[in-house]
Amino acid sequence: MDSRLVTAAIVVLGVPATVVGYILLVEVLLRLAPDRLQPKIRPWLWLLPAILFLVVFLVYPTLNTIVLSFQDRFSRNFVGLANYEYFFSNGATLASLRNNIIWLVLLTLFAVGGGLVAAILFDRVRYESTAKSVVFLPLAISFVGAGVIWNFMFAYRPPSEPQTGTLNAVVVGLGLDPITWLQDAPLNTVMLIIVAAWIWTGFCMVILSAALKAINTELLEAARVDGANELQVFRSITFPLLMPTIAVVSTTMIITALKAFDIVYVMTNGAFDTQVIANQMYAELFRFGQPGRASAVAVILLLLIVPVMAVNIRRFRQQEAIR
Repeated sequence: MDSRLVTAAIVVLGVPATVVGYILLVEVLLRLAPDRLQPKIRPWLWLLPAILFLVVFLVYPTLNTIVLSFQDRFSRNFVGLANYEYFFSNGATLASLRNNIIWLVLLTLFAVGGGLVAAILFDRVRYESTAKSVVFLPLAISFVGAGVIWNFMFAYRPPSEPQTGTLNAVVVGLGLDPITWLQDAPLNTVMLIIVAAWIWTGFCMVILSAALKAINTELLEAARVDGANELQVFRSITFPLLMPTIAVVSTTMIITALKAFDIVYVMTNGAFDTQVIANQMYAELFRFGQPGRASAVAVILLLLIVPVMAVNIRRFRQQEAIR
């Protein structure tokens, strides 16, 4: 029998059967426990599978990666901070760190700014749902698929040959020379960020649009009655009320920028000075066979993301306290 069929059968039948079996086992164990202990035991028994999944698939790999980051390429001997020294002394890795900073700034600016503009403009038109659906649609495309699509958009041919790339066809049609969109730095990094922004702008727009609709319209109308124009209403009322949501969306985009991988891998694979930290980690492990260095890069990436996540969590807690 084909092993793939066996695997499919295990997933389709075995997993639900295991879940049902665990539920029945929990209820049997609870009946055997004293009545006064059941309310205390029940939550932990229900949480146990999730806790085990977190430990096996998140906590253990994280700790193991930290340990590997202090070992050599054969994962046998400890080399101290040598892998971290390599990261901060190697031109290629420092370039990936620089590019991630560019991603962090521009992706947040493009996606959040574009989402805010789209949310405000589309809130005023009759075809709001259709317009928002068009902007949101790219998020349904995988990052790999988006990279392939935009590779065709950015395709370059010598000036003497017909242009197959959409953008260069337009450029040549305007009487200019074709542009090497993905070969010249720093233009290529900006173009990769635009692809990511094209995907994420719809997400930002939906979140900000929901926050925009939650603003009390009577407050806006009162400002207009008092003589405020639309720009003053936005600057003094709408924007301050949207700031908590903008902060949450911005931190989400910052984390996304720090983890950027798929688009870079598909479109340039880090060539032409477009390398980013996540792709550098992949290259160290699979191209250069350096699990220690790859683990060090992963730990550095984790350390960059943790403060952003901490700020986000603290903001969520503050909002919950207000409610």
